[in-house]
Amino acid sequence: MTDTDMNGSPERGGFVSWREFLGQSDLSALSFVSLAVWLHAADGLITATMLPSLVRDIGGAALVSWTVSLYQIGSIVAGASSALMTLRYGLRLPMSLAALLFGAGCILSALAPTMEIVLVGRTAQGLGGGALVAMAFIAVGTIFPRRYAARALAAIAFLWGVSAFLGPLVGGLFVEYATWRWGFGFFALQALSLAGWIAARGPRGARTDRQVAPLPLRRLALLCLAVLLVATAGVVISPFPAATLIAAGLFCLAGFLRLDGSAGENRLLPRRPFDPRHATGAALLIVFAFSAATVALLTYGPLLMTAIHHTQPLEAGYIIAASSIGWTTAAIAVSGSPERRDRKMIATGMTLVACSVAGFVWAMPHGPLWLVAAFAVLQGGGFGTAWTFILRLTTALAEDGEAQRVSGALPTVQRLAFALGAAYVGIVANASGFLTMTTPAEAAATATWIFAACLPFAGLGLFATILLLRPRSPLAQT
Repeated sequence: MTDTDMNGSPERGGFVSWREFLGQSDLSALSFVSLAVWLHAADGLITATMLPSLVRDIGGAALVSWTVSLYQIGSIVAGASSALMTLRYGLRLPMSLAALLFGAGCILSALAPTMEIVLVGRTAQGLGGGALVAMAFIAVGTIFPRRYAARALAAIAFLWGVSAFLGPLVGGLFVEYATWRWGFGFFALQALSLAGWIAARGPRGARTDRQVAPLPLRRLALLCLAVLLVATAGVVISPFPAATLIAAGLFCLAGFLRLDGSAGENRLLPRRPFDPRHATGAALLIVFAFSAATVALLTYGPLLMTAIHHTQPLEAGYIIAASSIGWTTAAIAVSGSPERRDRKMIATGMTLVACSVAGFVWAMPHGPLWLVAAFAVLQGGGFGTAWTFILRLTTALAEDGEAQRVSGALPTVQRLAFALGAAYVGIVANASGFLTMTTPAEAAATATWIFAACLPFAGLGLFATILLLRPRSPLAQT
């Protein structure tokens, strides 16, 4: 397949230097995309750092997994709608509204008297943040030629790494010297400022000449219900009700996929999502499986490190941030790789992620903390090595007219995996004694169960990777 540049000339498929990328690219568009990603990336890490103090102040330990699940539900709805929104309105209006909604969610969380109100705020933050991230990926796929996509995503990854460093620091400072409420307020101020900047200066993006159908509210509601049912199972202790809720959630998810597949041009996802016989399906299955396998660190890592190893909030936050730092470092290091190496990069990265999932089964309950941090770096480094090349390879192999949906689907599927994965590990955590643990030994036993439960997802991810990258597979021609 031959690329063409912005002027329609054939592109070379080889190495792209930073000098070439910065000299030929629209830097204002790159800044716009990067700042949108910053808002979402830093918020996730500061919230993880502040979570132990938040639970101590207002309670709600049984709802910890919901702080991730409901956030991701909002992200899923917004992310799944982003392709249609940008086709209809371009980039400027949807992204400025997303930043406003994110800021409103931060304000609600900052003022919340109970965990239930925090969850409402986190849902609004998820709607705004999910839209910002999905539209950032769409912008990369539409504004930049595919030849420059890896460098553009590496620049975004660099900013994500900066947020990985500053997020826990900011969260720790608010916990130590002020309050977690001020932390949410700090991000509300940033979100409102970003919304104004986007409305005034952000690029408009391209709109489609085709008629775009209305947002599929019924399908989005069915998708939300699926995740909510599974998330509810995560806080139900009795096995039979939990199993019933999970079955109902999976049934709703299957219904969503069936309805979306028959929706024609109004589809939210590409054709045949999660079907490993096709390139797009295999890639989305990789993203789903490995994202679900790694969500336990963000959801329960800070609380378990505090209970087992007596870590301080700032220290735990930086260990969680080590994953993002590893992602950034790896993404920048490999961003100049030519397209002929895409499959090798994907295989290497996903293998590293699988090794990290297995490593946490020992490292989290037994320590030492440097080993926990090392596996966090390994996990992030694996994603950073593979992620941009999954996007590049999948959009290259996508059917005509599907590239924009694929770009929006990758982060959306990742959010779906985070939501379902957080609910899944919530079920395991509550069943293994998370709510009743009082000693480091009991917390260590719970940690073992939580992280061991992630191994099947890692195995599924490796299986999907093998199918995608198999030599002379029919997938390569799909």
